[in-house]
Amino acid sequence: MTTGVPFLSAQAQTATRLEASHDFKLAGDSLDQVLGNLGRQSGAVISVDASLTAGMRSQGLAGRYTTMQALQRVLTGTGLEPVRDTVGEYTLRRQTPSVGATSTTTLHEVSVVGTRQNPSALPEAYAGGMTARGARAGVLGNQDVMDIPFSMTSYTESFIRGRSAKTIADTVAFDPSVMVSQTGGMVDSYSIRGFPIAEGNVGEIAFNGVYGIAPNYRAFTPYIERVEVLKGATGLLYGVSPDGGVGGVINVVPKRATDQPITRLSTSFEERSVGGLQLDVGRRFGEQQEWGVRVNGSHEQGKTAVDNQRREISVGALGLDYRGDKLSVSLDLINQYEDWDAPSRVFSIGTGMAVPDAPNGRSNPAQTWGWSTLKDRSALVDLEYRVNDQVTVFGNLGHGYSKVDRLFDQQMVFSNSAGDFTSTPRYGIFEVKRDTASAGARLGFTTGAIRHRATIQATTLDVTNYQNSTDGRRFSSNLYAPLRLPAQDVAAPGSVPRVAKSQLDSLALSDTLSILNDRVQIIAGARYVQIDADNWDRITGARTSTYQDKAWTPALGAIYRTTSSTMLYASYIEGLSRGDVAPQTARNAGEMLSPYKSKQYELGFKADFDSVMATASLFQIVKPSAFIENGVFGQSGEQRNRGLELGLQGEATKGVRLHGGITWLNAELTQTADPALRGNQPVGVPRWHTTLGAEWDLPWVPGVTLTSGLIYSGKQYVNQQNSASLSSWTRVDVGARYATNIHGNDVTFQLDLKNAFDQAYWSGVSQWGAFALGSPRTLSLSASVAF
Repeated sequence: MTTGVPFLSAQAQTATRLEASHDFKLAGDSLDQVLGNLGRQSGAVISVDASLTAGMRSQGLAGRYTTMQALQRVLTGTGLEPVRDTVGEYTLRRQTPSVGATSTTTLHEVSVVGTRQNPSALPEAYAGGMTARGARAGVLGNQDVMDIPFSMTSYTESFIRGRSAKTIADTVAFDPSVMVSQTGGMVDSYSIRGFPIAEGNVGEIAFNGVYGIAPNYRAFTPYIERVEVLKGATGLLYGVSPDGGVGGVINVVPKRATDQPITRLSTSFEERSVGGLQLDVGRRFGEQQEWGVRVNGSHEQGKTAVDNQRREISVGALGLDYRGDKLSVSLDLINQYEDWDAPSRVFSIGTGMAVPDAPNGRSNPAQTWGWSTLKDRSALVDLEYRVNDQVTVFGNLGHGYSKVDRLFDQQMVFSNSAGDFTSTPRYGIFEVKRDTASAGARLGFTTGAIRHRATIQATTLDVTNYQNSTDGRRFSSNLYAPLRLPAQDVAAPGSVPRVAKSQLDSLALSDTLSILNDRVQIIAGARYVQIDADNWDRITGARTSTYQDKAWTPALGAIYRTTSSTMLYASYIEGLSRGDVAPQTARNAGEMLSPYKSKQYELGFKADFDSVMATASLFQIVKPSAFIENGVFGQSGEQRNRGLELGLQGEATKGVRLHGGITWLNAELTQTADPALRGNQPVGVPRWHTTLGAEWDLPWVPGVTLTSGLIYSGKQYVNQQNSASLSSWTRVDVGARYATNIHGNDVTFQLDLKNAFDQAYWSGVSQWGAFALGSPRTLSLSASVAF
């Protein structure tokens, strides 16, 4: 007899996608027994016709292979060959001359072997290689995009290199749900679905699914394998973000040594005089290739495309890993150093005035004697032990340290539309220490016709901030005709005292229930969070506030597979942010409010056509805020963002790759201190944000690929009164690369032109109404050789 309903293999299809290669240890035995063990170790579904394998034996297998490679080796000498069908299941048939045929043989006695999914395996790249089939969904581990009732995108190393992306900001700039405001080199700021997730503050970027490890203000790409964007509230999945972002999570995945040795040397040159060198080396060792080493180092320096600005950047990263039959361990060490001369700054406007027109992005009103130095060090140990096919335990331990030492112009405040502004130089020192740890277990079991994948995880994150500054003399200048003033001798702070400390502890429980042969999946769970926070006066050292509170953040999602390649989903999830501290002008000055609970509802549709994936989602996020009412600072405000996201990724036709989409946001201030502001559009939230990236392999010139990218952002208000705004803008990037082989080595030459039409624009607005100039037209060249 035969078996197979389209939905029967949905979980197996996901497992195949998530496990491009596996570590096999198969002892010699009967062929049926070896195939059974192979299915369990790979998580693949293998349909076996008992009449074909009767009496056969196999010598077994040891090493790292894809499921197809392992099957081919196990079947050597048996006269049988494996066949993979369109939904990812494997069958066996007698070898025929037509090796490439994909038809299957009618089976008689059939046994289905292996349905285990590995939530720690890196999802494989999607068609075209620019994005991946899945990403990390926090506590749930890595998930196929078709197996999760949320919206997420994962950008691969191929995408990062193909876009010459130096930072994660360069990478996610082409995500339609992400707004990036680059504030001139010192920090990168982001918002997702109209809510800020990183405004130059502490640790909003996750590293390998963990907060507190990624560099504080910017993460460079030399050591990054994937940049993943999980959109919307993530209370259950990731817990409380260090600075309270609720729009989503950006997670970076570090590089690991691959089965094939890697030695890649790259050079780059950017307009004016920025030159760089990067080395990427990866090797595996041991009888089973169980030990891995990946080393990445880069350095660049020179004059940037912005006037009077120089930068120097050094990055070093070491990734070690061990992958055994049951135990997997990894260690990541990262060191980043940035030094900027005349770093660009952000602007704001005075009351009752319009925003001056943006000059060309090369303009730099900052004083030439300003500078900024950033140092980051990070370390993370990850451990996973598979007790058996049903139980896996995991944990991590990490530390991050960041220090900023700089003399810079503070926020430049315009006094009129002619571009006159004032600013005050400041010598500031900021230090952030972060310690994190977690432990958990994943369990697989069945209750009747329901299959369960349950997870329990406990986490802790401790963040301590140190800060001090001294101010110089206030000065005046002009945006369009900057005054070059004599350097001010601003004294460095005499000490850097502790000013804030917070500890975020949580316990998460989740269960994914699969019924009707995986046609229906339900994800349910909740996270219990306890927040402890203290603040100190940096002058007197006196404690100004202390706070302790706790909360639950539940989540519920459902997936219905309409066909084997399409699905509908609905979800509800909450996000959690630390409460604000009441200002001195309030009667309850110094009081820290209870955590803010944001609530997200989402409906979506996803279609995976093997070469192209299309997604659509409707969502609503409601986030509380605080203001003073009748003299008391309390949680009385509210912002509601409703939106529609449309996304597309994949290979539309052979040699043509696309990615991008459209986000429409209907954002509104639903509760405010001033009744006149209710119904207004929130600061920094455009109605429309559209991106489209494309690559085209020229069919008549082998090795040549043309690239392009478009970003459109609608009008954004810079104040709650909606009386002043930034104009909409469009940026177009173009480029080309040529891949060839020279003396047996793969060589790639690449040219990129950012902001090809030299559009002058204000790039985006922070939640405080500050905005930055967009990037100028910048030409860059690079060459890489893989030995």
